[in-house]
Amino acid sequence: MAIGHGASLKRLSTVKHGQISRIQHHGTDLFQNIGSIQAVRYHSLHVELEMGGPVEELAWAEDEENGKVLMAARHANRPFWAVQYHPESVCTDDGGLQIVRNFWSLAQQWSKRVGRRTLPWNSSVGGKLGCSWPYAPSSPTAPDTTNHRIVLSSSLHRRDLSIVDICEVFGASQDSRRFVLLESASQPGRFSIVGSVSASTIHLQYHIGDSSIAVARNGKTVHENLGSSDVWSWLAKFMKARKVMKGNSDLPFWGGLIGYMSYEIGVLSLQVPLKRTEKVPNGKHPDLNFVFVERSVIVDSETGKVHVQSIAPNDTAWIKDTVAMLDNISAPQSPTLEAPIQNQKSTIIFPDKTQYISRIRQAKEHLFAGDSYEICLTAQTRIFVPTSPLREGSSTSWERYKRLRQSNPAPHSAYLRLHPTTLLSSSPERFLSYTRPPGTLCQLRPIKGTVRKAPHITRAVAEQALIGSPKEVAENLMIVDLIRHDLHGVVGEGVQVKQFCSVEEYETVWQLVSVIEGSLSDEAISSGAEEQLGWEVLKRSLPPGRQILTISSHTSHFLQEV
Repeated sequence: MAIGHGASLKRLSTVKHGQISRIQHHGTDLFQNIGSIQAVRYHSLHVELEMGGPVEELAWAEDEENGKVLMAARHANRPFWAVQYHPESVCTDDGGLQIVRNFWSLAQQWSKRVGRRTLPWNSSVGGKLGCSWPYAPSSPTAPDTTNHRIVLSSSLHRRDLSIVDICEVFGASQDSRRFVLLESASQPGRFSIVGSVSASTIHLQYHIGDSSIAVARNGKTVHENLGSSDVWSWLAKFMKARKVMKGNSDLPFWGGLIGYMSYEIGVLSLQVPLKRTEKVPNGKHPDLNFVFVERSVIVDSETGKVHVQSIAPNDTAWIKDTVAMLDNISAPQSPTLEAPIQNQKSTIIFPDKTQYISRIRQAKEHLFAGDSYEICLTAQTRIFVPTSPLREGSSTSWERYKRLRQSNPAPHSAYLRLHPTTLLSSSPERFLSYTRPPGTLCQLRPIKGTVRKAPHITRAVAEQALIGSPKEVAENLMIVDLIRHDLHGVVGEGVQVKQFCSVEEYETVWQLVSVIEGSLSDEAISSGAEEQLGWEVLKRSLPPGRQILTISSHTSHFLQEV
């Protein structure tokens, strides 16, 4: 607005991304009946108004580094108002909502004064501006005629039973076999999930750009055409046909898909062209790699119970045999750190230092230029491991995971051996969870801000280093605002920040953690939208901030047309 009426566009000396400032104003117009405002800013550019021009200052901030910066303005004669800061941010105080109310009141007054008539909304307008949230389909779904699977289960009490022993009973140490483990290796994690994967287990693989998804079972692979739908729709249909009921409601998993998705699957749905710089030999490392787990063992570290489950039809014999097998495992001896799996030195190739520093400079330039306000610059470190002297057929990666879980135990650890890809994970962070219907609750727990634990790093020291750091809080705040936006797009108004920037203690680190939760309205639940909620939230959370990215691209296109 300001540039269109003679203002000069300039860069800030110091960018303000995720920073909270006191907004000063004249108390008029947009700021009628509004007192002091603490508001969040996301900008690296600002404008200087033309002296005597038609755009008038309404509010400003006084920066130690940047001086006086315009924060709100209005056109003297036209119905144009604008703010530079973000009224919708979780850390902008109540003045944010009042600003929107004042804007609406001013717009109505102007329309009445000039005799403008408001036209009803229609589909052609929606086609130009896009749909409003929530984006999840709200129309009733077709009647569910699926023959639901029933969870068969049994349990035993073996607090002394090692998760490693359970995994090795199910083939973790045999490299030729597929294997999946989702482990809570430390507090506050509770449940560990061991999948029993056999030749009859369905294995799904998909590469971006393919028109079909590979479905393998019993040594045979068929390629199911996606047709006009995308991989997300295919997965939702696949899982709906395998709906499960009547399991133990205390357990987080009864059966279903375990595996991984690449970030690129989410990026693809934004119509962003992907630039892959290298060809992966033999089509390795699919963008989607899942097994459909029908048989599983759930270990509850809190109660010491081991639950054996199956959603396969008439599978009571397997459950009985598995319970007996687990009950016969001898109690483990005192745990010791695994011995090194080879004496030869690994080869480590770090990112090129000159190129990496150059990319940091490029990222900073994008930030100063206003192209982005959050850039996560990453680079790969490649490690080449010599052949292990382990016995033939045994798994080097499994031995490495056992050492990893001991040296860095984490509540969200994982070992996934889904040929041709093997993933080892040890993380304190769970990206997304959602509970079973009815009353599904989606929760995201972003972790931004880390302090390594040491004898002198008390909670007070960690809180000072994290909560007391504008940089750490700003990074956490940015992802919280983005996640809220994504979640609002799916569930509507039912989004809350349950925890903002609290310090949590983990086995090896202190972390700055926020918690965002979302749930559908009763009306949306009754319409059947809840059945699709999980896939929709996941789809619209890869990558976080996707809706803001989409809006930005639409805005740029609109400005070019004008």
